[in-house]
Order: sequence, then C-alpha cells, then structure tokens
Amino acid sequence: MNSIRSASEIDDEAAEWAARVDARGLDVERDPELQAWLDGDARRAGALLRAQAAISFLDRGRALAGVAPLVTADALKRPSRRALVAGAGGAMAAALVGGLGLWITRPQRLGTRLGEIRRVPLADGSLVAINTKTALDVAMKPRSRQITLREGEAWFQVAKDPDRPFVVAAGTVRVRAVGTAFSVRRADEDGASVDVMVTEGVVETWIEGDPASRRRLSAGSRVVLASAVSPQVAESPSEIERSLAWRNGEIALDGESLEQAARLFNRYNSRQILIDDPTLARERFVGLFQTNEPESFAAAVAATLGAVVSDDGRTIRIGRAHIS
Repeated sequence: MNSIRSASEIDDEAAEWAARVDARGLDVERDPELQAWLDGDARRAGALLRAQAAISFLDRGRALAGVAPLVTADALKRPSRRALVAGAGGAMAAALVGGLGLWITRPQRLGTRLGEIRRVPLADGSLVAINTKTALDVAMKPRSRQITLREGEAWFQVAKDPDRPFVVAAGTVRVRAVGTAFSVRRADEDGASVDVMVTEGVVETWIEGDPASRRRLSAGSRVVLASAVSPQVAESPSEIERSLAWRNGEIALDGESLEQAARLFNRYNSRQILIDDPTLARERFVGLFQTNEPESFAAAVAATLGAVVSDDGRTIRIGRAHIS
C-alpha cells in the first residue's frame, strides 16, 4: 500500500494543525505530536506555514473590516474555519484580503548570510526557500506579486491566484507563474546568467527586450538564460532534485569533479576547499554531505581516492600523497 500523501492531503492536514495551533495556543517547537507530523514529510513544514498565513490574514482582514473574529474556545468544532484554510491557504488569503483592498503592502527585503538557508512564508501564502548569500525584494500589489532577485538563489512555492501573477525578476530575466514551484539562481560571477528550474506546474521565462527568448517550462525542466546566448530547455528531473538539495542543507554529488564539488562547498563556508593537484581536481565523486561540513567531504575524498588533507583552520587543502 502506498503511504505517500498527496499535496492536497498534506494541505488538509496542515489546515487542521494550523487551526489547532491557533485555537489552543500550541507550541509548534515543543508539541511532540505536531513535531512527529512535521518530521514525517519534508513538505509539511511549508504547508503548515501557508495554512497559518491564511489564518493570520483571515483574522487581520476581519479586524480591519470591523467584523468580529470567528475564533472561540470551541473553534475546532466548527468546520467553517478549517474549511476556509484547507488546501488553499494562499488562494483563500488572496481572495479574502484582496476583496478588502489590503494587498498594498510595503516591499519586503529578505536575505541570507554566507552558509545561511531560510524558509520564509510570504503574505500571499506562498513560501520561499532562500539559499546562501541571497538578497531579494518582495512586493505584493493588488494586481501582481513581484519578486526582485538581486543576488543568489531562491526556490518559490507559489500560492495559486490566477488574478495576481507571481513574477520573479533577475536582471533582465523574468519568470512568471500562477501556482507552481520553481527556483531561480543568478550566476555567482556577474549575475548575468540566470538558471531556472521547475519542480511543479508550469512557468514562463523570457529576457526583457528579446521576444524570441520566451519559453514555457513544465515540471522537471531547466533553462539557463543569458542575453548573449539562445536559451535551451533541458529535461532533467533527477538533476534538478540534486541541485535543490540545499533546501535540506545538503550537497548531493553524482559524478561532479572534485573541482566542481569544492566550488559548491565554498558557496556555504568561510573555510574554503582548495584542490592542489590538477589531476585530482578532475576526479569524479559521488556522495551526500551537509553544506556546513566541508571537512566531512575532504575526509571522504581522502578515504576514497587516497588523497592527503591539510587544514589550517581557514583553508582545507586536498592533494596527492607524495611518494619518496
């Protein structure tokens, strides 16, 4: 029997938990039953955040409209509150708050430091996972949801709202979605190249001023856009999942060279990895590591390839053993 829950089932469960937290004042961090539910599936944390955001906007909308809130001590006995949230936290919030004219909010700046990874619920019920050294601006407007990715990488799980498209701007690149999940990354070197990966639904991408660059990407597709290069869409679901392992604080290697692996670890750590031997740098490697544990990667390379590792606290050097 297949025990994997569908996204709609998880949303329903999240709506129920959000209602319990709201009515009973549960401590999300300390309630053992809730923690067990969250630990059972990586998707549940985001679903709970969306459901809680929906409840927050439900109450805020009523308060600003002068309507008495529905929450009472026996709120959980009323199906109406849970039904409003279940399966459509973002859509419900958008419909309710949008109807009250409350979507005009101040732009929000979000960012991460070196090695930091954040998950942030947005005002519309969407969720953004923000990778290391990333800066983005969020602007929720009556007719649109606009994100400006200034540097770094972020993955977006977009709440459905057909009347308010969700658009990410990264330099001259634009990515448009309604209800889907995708990541956008600006190249580390100059930010001119933008890597877009779709994990759910469909998105539209283009370069401002270049109508021929417009593409539609479905789940499992990836494209790199740059002003001087014609974009090519690739179907690579497994590669996308590995590339997005950072959302769980991991680096997944499946045949990358040691040089490429070192660059990945160096994105997250002030203690940099250097591969001293050019031949060794071209060796391929497979493994799953924590982003903040470069020493574990170095130890695995030493054990697998017979390399020598030296660590002075600032730099981890990996080289060949010298035979005298």
